Amino acid sequence: MVDTLIVGGGTAGCVLAARLSEAPDHTVRLLEAGTVWSTAAEMPAALRDATRLPIGPEARWLWRYPATLAASSDDDRAVEGNLVRGRVIGGSSTVNGSYFVRAPAADFAAWSAALGGARDWSFESVLPAYRRLEDDRDYGDRPGHGRGGPIPVRRTTDPTPVSRAFATAARDAGFAEVPDLNTLPDLNALPDAGPAEGVGPVPCNVDGGARVGTASAYLLPALARPNLSVQGGVLVSRIRFHGDRAIGVDYRRGETSGTIRADRIVLCAGAVESAALLLRSGIGPPDELAALGIPVVRPAPVGAGFDDHPEIGLEYLLDVPTPAAVPLEYVLTLDDIEIRPYTVPFALDRHRLGVALMRPESAGLLRLRGADPLAAPRIEHRYLAGAADRARLRDAVALAVEVLHRIPGAYPCHSPPASGHDAWLRANLSTSQHLSGTCRMGAAEHAVVDTRCAVHGVSGLSVVDLSVVPVPLSRGPQATTVMLAEHAAGWLTS
Repeated sequence: MVDTLIVGGGTAGCVLAARLSEAPDHTVRLLEAGTVWSTAAEMPAALRDATRLPIGPEARWLWRYPATLAASSDDDRAVEGNLVRGRVIGGSSTVNGSYFVRAPAADFAAWSAALGGARDWSFESVLPAYRRLEDDRDYGDRPGHGRGGPIPVRRTTDPTPVSRAFATAARDAGFAEVPDLNTLPDLNALPDAGPAEGVGPVPCNVDGGARVGTASAYLLPALARPNLSVQGGVLVSRIRFHGDRAIGVDYRRGETSGTIRADRIVLCAGAVESAALLLRSGIGPPDELAALGIPVVRPAPVGAGFDDHPEIGLEYLLDVPTPAAVPLEYVLTLDDIEIRPYTVPFALDRHRLGVALMRPESAGLLRLRGADPLAAPRIEHRYLAGAADRARLRDAVALAVEVLHRIPGAYPCHSPPASGHDAWLRANLSTSQHLSGTCRMGAAEHAVVDTRCAVHGVSGLSVVDLSVVPVPLSRGPQATTVMLAEHAAGWLTS
C-alpha cells in the first residue's frame, strides 16, 4: 500500500511524483506504460537531441492514435489524421519540439469564469508555479520570471536563415517585435490582459542543444529517494472501486497482471489515456458505457467537448541552408492565431508555415471502441465545423501569404484560391497535437473534476494533466502542463 499511486509518467506525472516525494514520510509509486531509464544519459540520442523530432514511423516510444480531423461534407470525404503522444518516461515532453510558451493571462480569466469565478486558477494564483518551474536563462531576473527552477528556458540567439527571413518579413509587414513571449502582462489590466502580439523568438526548454523534459528535469534526479518507486512497461487497464472510493488499479506488465492498492490514485496519463482509463473504469456517459458492457460507477461527461488547435499547412520553396535547429525558433502571434515558420523542410526542399487557430469554437469528442485497454479510442476533432473557425483560418492564411511574399526568393507551392477556400482548408488541414479538456474541470453537473482536480462523485481519485483544462489555451500546452502539476502538487500534499 502506498500513499499516492500516479498512473502515467508523462509531462505532468514526472513533476507530481518529484514534488509529492519531497515529503519523506509520503510514499509515491509511479507507473509508466513506456520505457523508463535511470539517468538522462541512458536515453537514446534521438530523445535528447532538441533538433530532432523523434516521432517517425520507426519510433518505438509513442502512442499512435487514428483520428478524424474533420467530418465528411456534401462535397468531401472525412479528413483523417494521426495523433502521436510520448509513450516513454517524460511523455510528450521527451519527444516534442521544446516549445515552452506560457498561456496568457486572458486564458486564466476564461478558466476562472468556467469555474464560476473560483480563483484557484486565476493568473495571479498560477504565476508562482510558472516562476517556480523555470530557470529562464534570458529573463530570469525580471519580474514574473523564475531563476533556478528545474526547467531551463532560453531563446535562440542565432536563428536559422528560415527563421531570420520570416521574422524580418513580419516586421516589414508592420508587426511588433516581441523579445519575450513569456513576458509578464500588465497586472493592472488583469484579468483581461491578452497575449503579447507580434513576432518573437520561442522560449524553449533546451540546454546545450539537449531537450530537457520533465523526466530529466524533475523525476530522474529524485529516483534515489526511498519513498519513491518508478516502474516502466506497466499498462493500467482499469481503476478498482470499493463503493464510491478508488482503492487501486489493475495492471498488465508483460505476461503478468495484478492489482496495486493505494490511499490515493492520480491519473497523469494525458488527455487521451486518462479519459480512456476513466471510461474503462465506469466513469463516463452511462448509455455509452452500458453499450460496451462496462458497469457505471459515476455518470460524467468524460471525452465530451475536447479542444485542440487546427493547423493549416502552407508550403513554400526557399533556397536557403537548413542547419540543425529546434523545429520552431520564431512565431507570429495575433491573439488567437499563431503562424509558425518551421525550421526543417517537411518534404524535400519544401518549407512550411503552420497557421494555427488557438481558440477554436469547434469541439471534439473521444469515445471508447471497446473495453480492451489495447484498443485505441475513437477520436473526432470536428475541426472546421463552425463557420467562424473557417472564416478566421481563411483570414489567417491570407495574412500568412502576405508575410511569405515579403521573403525574398520564397515561392508558395499551393496558394489558396480566390474562392472555394473551405475545400482548400480541408485539403491542407492538420492538427497541432495539443489535445486537451477530455476530463474538464468545473461544477459537478457538467464537468469531470473539481477545481482541485478531484474526480466528482468518488473519493481517492484525481486527474492532473492537460485533460482537466476547461478552456482552449492560446499557446502550446507544454509550459502550462508543467505549471498545472506544480500548482496541483501544493494541495495534493496537504
